[in-house]
Amino acid sequence: MPLILAINPGSTSTKIAVYDDASPVFTENIAHSREDQVRYHAITDQYLFRLEPILAALEKRHTPLASLDVVVGRGGLLPPLEAGAYLVDDNMLDYLRRAPRGEHASNLGAFLAKGIADMVGIKAYIYDPVTVDEMIPVARVTGLPAIQRRCMAHNLNMRACAIKYAEERGKNYADLTLIVGHLGGGFSFTLHDHGRIVDIVSDDEGPFSPERIGGVPAFALMTYVLESGRDAKAFMRQFRGQSGLFAHCGTTNAREIEQRMAEGDAQATLVYEAMILNIAKALAGLSTVVCGAAEAIILTGGLAHSQMIVEQVTKRVRHIAPVVCMPGENEMAALAAGALRVLHRTENAKLFPQEAAAT
Repeated sequence: MPLILAINPGSTSTKIAVYDDASPVFTENIAHSREDQVRYHAITDQYLFRLEPILAALEKRHTPLASLDVVVGRGGLLPPLEAGAYLVDDNMLDYLRRAPRGEHASNLGAFLAKGIADMVGIKAYIYDPVTVDEMIPVARVTGLPAIQRRCMAHNLNMRACAIKYAEERGKNYADLTLIVGHLGGGFSFTLHDHGRIVDIVSDDEGPFSPERIGGVPAFALMTYVLESGRDAKAFMRQFRGQSGLFAHCGTTNAREIEQRMAEGDAQATLVYEAMILNIAKALAGLSTVVCGAAEAIILTGGLAHSQMIVEQVTKRVRHIAPVVCMPGENEMAALAAGALRVLHRTENAKLFPQEAAAT
């Protein structure tokens, strides 16, 4: 059975997992302090800082590098790409080193995967980066020609759930139309039509979430921004980490808010129900792209563990399609499953496009 190492760098930790074929052998979450990270100017400067504890964890778990068959890393902020596996090569690393789409910890996934793979002469891949973009042209158009909608979503987990849904029912993912909602600290929603992610609702245009602002009236937002006098970085911190449930209720903890609701907190109830309503509206909106012809609506992410959210969303969208719950953020399993498809040759890994490397 092939032995797979999956690597998922995040802002405060690096998660690793080893899979024996499809079976997990172990997972480990390597924490990184903010104090250590501020020493590095660019994300890619953290390479050795992140690599050394991964190697130590593998040694502690008695997993020699020579026993690995493949390494797969989280895809970073790459150019728009089709879904699937990509071989990590120098062109991809050069693009991530320049980081034209921004600095993010996930940019290290390709570096760490290739660094370890090169030590033992095996291949390294990334799988379903957040920049998977297969949107149909009509879905890109906005009322401002200078701005087009783009696909930035929790593609790794959502596409894995869609594929798993198909496999569990003996069907082919490429034959189905599915709507998937990722409900975590941030939300995103994708429409999967015959094997392609043809439309989305991104975290900056859909429902507010535990941390994020979501879509708000454009004119009111423009006035708010212009009158505040703050810079763009301050707004990004607010809109992506200090908005949503946190701004209204002082916490991002859904269990805490549901407890407040049970105790009669009217404000918590209003805000939570508003969030749930907007989740349903995002799912329903995507159904119009395919004239309602979805086989299922899948809910995933951490908040899909909430019985209240699942039940109330289901009540509002079950007329469109049956609702299936696949809770949790299954990113490590998704990375391993993608690498396994490449090893089993049920999917071919793509090369990073030359034209993207030159941008």
